[in-house]
Amino acid sequence: MPTMADVARSAGVSVATVSHVLNDTRPVLPHTRQAVLDAVEELGYTPNTLARSLVTSRTRSVGLAVSAISNPYFTEILQGVEAAALEHGYSLLIADPHDDPEHELKVVQLLHERRVDGMIVAPSADPRELVAYLTRHDVPTVFLDRVIDSPEDRTPRFDQVCADSAEPTAQLVTHLAELGHRRIALVAGRAGLSTTGERITGYRHGLAAAGFPYDERLVVHGDSESDGGERATAALLSLAAPPTALVTANNAMTIGALRVLRGRGLSVPDDIALCCFDDFAWADLFTPRLTAIAQPGKEIGARAFHVLLERLATPDRPARTVRLACAFVHRASCGCADEPEPSAQGSPFLRPSQSAQPPQSPQPSQPLQPSQSERGTVA
Repeated sequence: MPTMADVARSAGVSVATVSHVLNDTRPVLPHTRQAVLDAVEELGYTPNTLARSLVTSRTRSVGLAVSAISNPYFTEILQGVEAAALEHGYSLLIADPHDDPEHELKVVQLLHERRVDGMIVAPSADPRELVAYLTRHDVPTVFLDRVIDSPEDRTPRFDQVCADSAEPTAQLVTHLAELGHRRIALVAGRAGLSTTGERITGYRHGLAAAGFPYDERLVVHGDSESDGGERATAALLSLAAPPTALVTANNAMTIGALRVLRGRGLSVPDDIALCCFDDFAWADLFTPRLTAIAQPGKEIGARAFHVLLERLATPDRPARTVRLACAFVHRASCGCADEPEPSAQGSPFLRPSQSAQPPQSPQPSQPLQPSQSERGTVA
């Protein structure tokens, strides 16, 4: 098996230069760098990662703890982290904390014991033990998707990367109000998550902007899961004065809401309008296609990894929170005329101008159905 010394002899450089090229530890002249890379390829040299980690105290691995990996949104985040890690020569160790504080602490401890260089974590609704552990062991960490508030008298302890949640939710509510809706309900996520709190805040801001009072009966938590979305939607439809429009706060709860609406024979948007936070791959397969807020999942994942790299390079720099913009993807479930699918994920905060007649309270009509060509593919 060829060694680093063999590469150095073939390239006509020192072993130290080969090390700098392979580890990006010092700038090297382009023609020298290319000579080293050519020698590596010609000889079939493979770096000894274990030996290098013993010398540098770095394993070039990162722990990723994200709940609901099967959720398409978190799958996109994972893809973003993985692509950025691969580009920089890092491997990923992945764990699912299941949104459970006790399990979350356990998997983070296991990742730490594997000597990862740092961690990227989507914290649970109660991350106190997690934060205490990471702080006690001084683990370089970036919080992902969900943020943790710092006490007012302290600067943030950890870097954080997430999407903006409040303003896009307000945008959905404002749009529904412009279409004539007065009773707009929210299927909110798991209580205690920062994303849930921010989307409720956005919902209230949207109501206030439209001049509507806040009615707590129109906000029901769906626990960020499909089953919870079903329960919350059923509860809202059972009100004496049910909503005429529904905002679901994540993609899993959207699926739950759709099941209930179909089961009750309600047509979207004729009987009840629907807008959702989180665009997903099937959102345009329904009839009507679903109006949604699209989060930049892959960009969030990639940015989180790059922020972690910056933290590893400069451990003492102040922590920061990075928020990325979402996009309003306008389709037809809100009650507007359908539009061609945009070439990208939509325009940030694009506000459609179409109008609709003021809606009535939901009454049974034709059930919401997937488009004809897709029937049988949606549960």
